[in-house]
Formats: sequence, structure tokens, C-alpha cells
Amino acid sequence: MTLQETLPRIMPALNAQTGVSTLKWAASIIQIMGYTATAMGMTPLNIYLFLAGLTGWLLVGVIWRDRAIMLIHVVALGAMLVGATGG
Repeated sequence: MTLQETLPRIMPALNAQTGVSTLKWAASIIQIMGYTATAMGMTPLNIYLFLAGLTGWLLVGVIWRDRAIMLIHVVALGAMLVGATGG
């Protein structure tokens, strides 16, 4: 079973347009908070906010089956994980 087949079973509310819209807005706001935390020198909080926002957008990409959204957020998520672990 693929991730795209599993997600609707785990999070049925995200199948509805309103659920995806809520996820997009929440992830976007969290990412903006991450930018703000970076500007204010609030580490490691900024990394955790970015990780949460990127994960939300990655889920949107999976739900929409949008490979471009998935690609950019997988790459960004990998970079943030390296940053969070101090690598």
C-alpha cells in the first residue's frame, strides 16, 4: 500500500477541500512564524516551525498527487533535518 493510498484512511477529513485548505493555511502560517523566528534569532524554535510547516505542505502535495510540491518540500525537509541535528 502506498502513502497516497494510506493517507485518506488515516486522515479522512483532509480529503475534503476544506480540510486541505485548512492544512495549507496552517502550514503557511507556521512557516511564516519560522521566518519570523529566524529573523529574531530564535533558534532552534525556527527549525521546529519550519519542519512543521514543510511537513504540512508535503502532505498537501501527497494528497494532491503534485510531484512538484512534494519534491521541493522533501528537499527542504531534508535540509531542515540536517540543520536540526546540527549537521
